Amino acid sequence: MDRSLDSIDWHILAELQRDGRLSYNRLARRVNLSAPAVAERVRRLEESGVITGYGARVDATKAGLPLTAFVQLRCALGSCLLKNTTAEEFPEVTEVHKLSGDSCSMLRVRVASMPHLEGLLERLGRHGEMNSHIVLSTQYEGRAVERPADETRPVTGSSGWSR
Repeated sequence: MDRSLDSIDWHILAELQRDGRLSYNRLARRVNLSAPAVAERVRRLEESGVITGYGARVDATKAGLPLTAFVQLRCALGSCLLKNTTAEEFPEVTEVHKLSGDSCSMLRVRVASMPHLEGLLERLGRHGEMNSHIVLSTQYEGRAVERPADETRPVTGSSGWSR
């Protein structure tokens, strides 16, 4: 985007993240603009890639996938999961993050059962060393993207790591 987001753009983003099915008329009332002005702003946010799409939030447990795990993967030389496979080969993988440090990636997976997880880990294990973490409960998930804090705030000094 060739211009920075203003407070109205952030208000529009907040409303659409709460309810992506809002009509332009209802959204306009919530952000105190006309419907055509809102439509133009949304179009610009979409074209610039700030808004990447719209979709339903699905309860994985109710959809038959009650078990969530995170898998740290340290790929074997020449067998990198990210380079040698496609998402279609691992439909259980819902997120993939490249990492710095000892592990090369962190995967979030959703499965139907422990045997399902075990089978997935066996398939993933062909690509390197793994460390898996089963989620016992999720306290918070899917936070909306919010306007960043004012960057001119003074930084609080650290009280630790002193000599």
